[in-house]
Amino acid sequence: LGYSNPHLSPFDEFQQFKQHKLIRQFLEGGKRVSYGARAVVKGGLQALPKLTMPGGLLAGDEAGFLNNLKQKGTHTAMKTGMLAAESVFNALKAGSSGGEELHTYTEAYQNSWVYEELYAARNTTGWLHKFGLFIGSALTWADQLFFKGKLPFTLSDPKPDHATLKPASKCEKPIYPKPDGIISFDKLSSVFITNTSHEEDQPCHLTLKDESIPIAVNLPKYDEPAQRYCPAGVYEIVEESTGPRFQINAQNCIHCKTCDIKDPSQN
Repeated sequence: LGYSNPHLSPFDEFQQFKQHKLIRQFLEGGKRVSYGARAVVKGGLQALPKLTMPGGLLAGDEAGFLNNLKQKGTHTAMKTGMLAAESVFNALKAGSSGGEELHTYTEAYQNSWVYEELYAARNTTGWLHKFGLFIGSALTWADQLFFKGKLPFTLSDPKPDHATLKPASKCEKPIYPKPDGIISFDKLSSVFITNTSHEEDQPCHLTLKDESIPIAVNLPKYDEPAQRYCPAGVYEIVEESTGPRFQINAQNCIHCKTCDIKDPSQN
């Protein structure tokens, strides 16, 4: 989600990607059976939060134990879950009341192969963000092949994804081909097969700090990117006689967390 063009639509980029001849050949003759979306926590070692608090801890993907070089995290999630269970067990066995902070879990992680693996891959996202896809990939390749991830420095990557957008007036609008219904599909029919279900009278779980910002700030500056970065058509600009109105179709939400991450106003 670190892209800079507010006109870009991740969903439509994916549909376009599927039409590439190297990808299409594996999809032809298949049937679309389900759909989902998820924001992947790929900041790596430098983005890990503090792992413990009194009475609780963070393990697996919620902490961000994803190897961002391999784009794999199931193995690290399982291992940190095991380390967490062992730390809790040992604390209870020693007479813990369950309310203190388990520093032993953080120590166990730092002494495990999970830390070693994330440390070796720690510069992957930094290379890509600082130098772009091609040069960044080449530097990552050299880092892993020749230095085995042991370069004597760690790149910082402090810019959050919501701060990367450029003004809409300075960016070109991508032209996405219409979905063919065979390989590529439209957003709303995809949302239908997520089997997402909300009660009709369920209160909207998507709230704004300031309801004026989407129209007053995000629309004129960024052409309100929420209507494109959301992979489920939750956010919509409705043109009315009194002017544009920001509409939230909360019943479409598939809980991917993209809007929390990418909204340029963090609203």
